[in-house]
Amino acid sequence: MSCIVCTALSFAWPDDTPVFDDLSFTVPAGRTGLVAPNGAGKSTLLRLIAGDLRPTSGTVTVRGQLGYLPQHLPTATDLTVAQVLGIDHVLTALHAIESGDASEEHFTTIGNDWDIEERTRAHLDRLGLGDLALTRTLDTLSGGQVVSLGLAAQLLGQPDVLLLDEPTNNLDRAARTRLHAVLDAWNGCVLVVSHDRELLDRVDRIAELDRGELRLHGGGFTDYEQAVQVEREAAERAVRNAEQEVRREKAQQQQARERAARRASNAARNLGDAGLPKIFAGTMKRNAEKTAAKSAETHADRVAEAQSKLDEAGRNLPDEQVITLVLPATTVPAGRTVFHGEGLVAHHGTRTIFEGLNLTIRGPERIALTGGNGAGKSTLLRLLDTGDRVAYLSQRLDLLDPDRSILDNLATSAPGLSAERRLHLLAQFLFRGDRVHLPVGALSGGERLRATLACVLFAEPAPHLLLLDEPTNNLDLVSVGRLESALNAYRGAFVVVSHDERFLDNIGVTRRLHLADGTLTPA
Repeated sequence: MSCIVCTALSFAWPDDTPVFDDLSFTVPAGRTGLVAPNGAGKSTLLRLIAGDLRPTSGTVTVRGQLGYLPQHLPTATDLTVAQVLGIDHVLTALHAIESGDASEEHFTTIGNDWDIEERTRAHLDRLGLGDLALTRTLDTLSGGQVVSLGLAAQLLGQPDVLLLDEPTNNLDRAARTRLHAVLDAWNGCVLVVSHDRELLDRVDRIAELDRGELRLHGGGFTDYEQAVQVEREAAERAVRNAEQEVRREKAQQQQARERAARRASNAARNLGDAGLPKIFAGTMKRNAEKTAAKSAETHADRVAEAQSKLDEAGRNLPDEQVITLVLPATTVPAGRTVFHGEGLVAHHGTRTIFEGLNLTIRGPERIALTGGNGAGKSTLLRLLDTGDRVAYLSQRLDLLDPDRSILDNLATSAPGLSAERRLHLLAQFLFRGDRVHLPVGALSGGERLRATLACVLFAEPAPHLLLLDEPTNNLDLVSVGRLESALNAYRGAFVVVSHDERFLDNIGVTRRLHLADGTLTPA
């Protein structure tokens, strides 16, 4: 049966930064979702399995033909659809033979792929790309079409083991449904990295990569969440019990000290009153001191043991997932207009994306902008980015200076805040200690989002309109939860492009707009 086996796998980057150390696991046949915090090494692990990276030590064994769809695919390129699918040379040979060129090299190139065009069309149809010309270039496709095309290329290779890194990024609702159908019918081994909870609820098991270990949980993501909640509650109980034990041992230690002090005081007074010889009195005093010292050592050991249990319980406590904020400066009164546009027009080359659109946004509306891939959602967001109190978070999260630290970027955004207030604010966004001095360019996707939100939400002046373009792309599920917490604390208006229905439900969307065929309509 097709499967993936990693044995004593270790990997470090060229600067000796470790990623994995002695990691062993088996991913069996079926559908497995891989989850972990951003920066834990999910994409790196897939690249090691795919052979793009070589492990420092250990082995990776893939049983069966391998297919791999990476997270980042080329878009601004003049490669044709046929070239991306890897069939251009076969099609060239077929067309040459059809034109009367019977060279042996053409037959060798074709091999058993005489039906390649029909099989290709079947896969493209299955993924909603049936009308796509094989001569069309990648730079004319939407991000979602590129992802679907990349998946079609992998399916053409008929793999037994399929690795998918964030496959629902940029996919609209229809494309996600088609991807779900592909995975539901899959008979081999699939390992998928995703933040898409709907997709992860369709897998057979969840593989959790955490603290250098990979653990398998049976069932989909909802089952995994319930199991994690049980573990969290148990870990929190262990911390509370350990804290109580530390307090109890310290209290007993203090009581023992006080008893020893009273006994020593009483003994000295009694020895004086008894008129015993000095040598005898000295021996009794030394014995009492030894007994007190032994008692103190015993209590110190018990306090240290209790503290060690508390430290261990703390290490087993999962990371905090929620950002708690109060954002009064972002408040927009109900009914106040934060954007009004009439006759909005957008073109891409000679193609008209939309024209004559009218849109009014009043605070504090929470608008979800939906539409198919290539409908012009990102283009419309960029048109809304006008005025001093508008903040636009693109998919690339490129608002901050990547060469400067998180703290320096915040100082630029909010110069009126004191240094102490900035540190406190960044701690609320889970940047503590030396991490505030990390350059933004060194942050993971989830960390960069948190840093960007800190600088945007506390900017001077605070934004009254947020524009978010697929903000959950490339985020782990913990980071999605943190984003939801921050947006629920925001008091202004926002427009968000997202295909993640659970995310939209969790942030309290009050209005939905759908962009299709150049028309913006209520959804």
